[in-house]
Formats: sequence, C-alpha cells, structure tokens
Amino acid sequence: MNRRDFIKWQCAGCVATMAGVQLWNPIPALASTTPDLAVVKGGPGPATRAGVELLGGMQAFVRPGDKVVIKPNMSFDQPPEAGTNTHPDVIQALAAMCREADAASIAILDNPLRDAELCLESSGIRAAGEKIPQCRVETMQSSERFREVDLPNGAQLKKTEIMKDVLEADVLIAAPVAKHHSSAGVSLSMKGMMGLILNRGVFHWRYDLHTAIVDLCTRLKPQLTVIDVSRALTTRGPSGPGKV
Repeated sequence: MNRRDFIKWQCAGCVATMAGVQLWNPIPALASTTPDLAVVKGGPGPATRAGVELLGGMQAFVRPGDKVVIKPNMSFDQPPEAGTNTHPDVIQALAAMCREADAASIAILDNPLRDAELCLESSGIRAAGEKIPQCRVETMQSSERFREVDLPNGAQLKKTEIMKDVLEADVLIAAPVAKHHSSAGVSLSMKGMMGLILNRGVFHWRYDLHTAIVDLCTRLKPQLTVIDVSRALTTRGPSGPGKV
C-alpha cells in the first residue's frame, strides 16, 4: 500500500466531533456526493449523529442483521472531563444509530489498562450502553476471549491475539478520543486498535511501536471511525492528568 492509498483508506468513513468552531466544509471538487470525512461542532452526542448523517447515515455502514463492535477508549478509571476516555454520549449515539439500522447485536469492547470494573463505572460508557436495547458493554482480558491470527502483510508483527468478538463481527466502528500519547505522539483510531488485542506489551519492547501499529491495522480496519474531539488531552497522555 502506498502513502496516498494509505491516507485515503484512513480518512474514508471518518467523523471528528468537536465542541468548538465548525470546520466542516464539503469540497466541491470531490467526485462523490457523499464525503469521506466530516468535522462537526456541537455536543458530543448530537455532533456524532450529525457527522454520521453527513457520511450517508449509519445505514451506509451497518446492514440489518449485522454484528457490530464499537471500540472506544475505555482504558482509564477517570470521568469524561479528564479527556482520557471517549465521551459516553458519543458511544451512546453510535450504539443508538446501530440499533436504528437494525443491527443484530452491538458490543462495546475494550481491553483496559486499569481496573476493568472501575473503568466501566468511571468512564460512564457502561451506563450509556445499557440505555440501548441489544447492546452490551464489556472489558476483555481473559485469553479465552481472544484468538491468534496471522498478519501476513505485517512488516514486523506477524501474528497477534485479537478478540474473538471482533473477528466474528460484520462491522467494526472505531470511536477514540483525541489525545496526546507519550510513546506514539498522538492516540487516535489506529493506536486505539491496540485495545482489541491481548498482548500490547510487545509493541513497546519487541517491535518499533509505529510499525507494529500499522501492522496491526492491516488486519483491523474499521468501516467507520468517529474521533471524539469534544475535549482533547494535550499533555501527559494517554493516562493524564494533563491539560484538556
């Protein structure tokens, strides 16, 4: 994959939700009437819905009967205002739209870095997901919930253990919060895919981190990416506390 195609692939089906100046402006030169990228202002929930609608609505990504996995940042036992986790209103809006698109099941999944129960409670994401019918919110850390897969196109990372639910899903939606990361520089959707595997430690000591992330994303390719920029952790990421 060359650089141009890689960037196009990353931007396709991407929404950024912002609580600030409206930056969304369709580019007339695009051949398609439906954009690949939308940037929307407003509250986290309404902006998420508006952004997805600009991309053709959730029905452009989720078909009736699909199994959907939503991957938020849910790794830290901190409230939404800390900027370390995805805002729960973003996740609730996504899950609600998947439900409206007649998804058969909706799973909100992460392998957190901190105590799983505290992350579920403090982030507000479990409570948000419980409001949506046929939606479950889980953290997965047991090896029984993962399956080893080959990454034949990986430059360094040739195999890893990925959540079985993700491998069996029809649709993967990435929903990261935009934040600083001490090792990667920034944490967005590609870095966030590390929350769907069992062993992340080897990314830091066995491989070049940036290369391993790209290798992982040769297998994990979200159909839709929604980046929560309703507040952004700009220092001391990914865990903070830092400047938001």
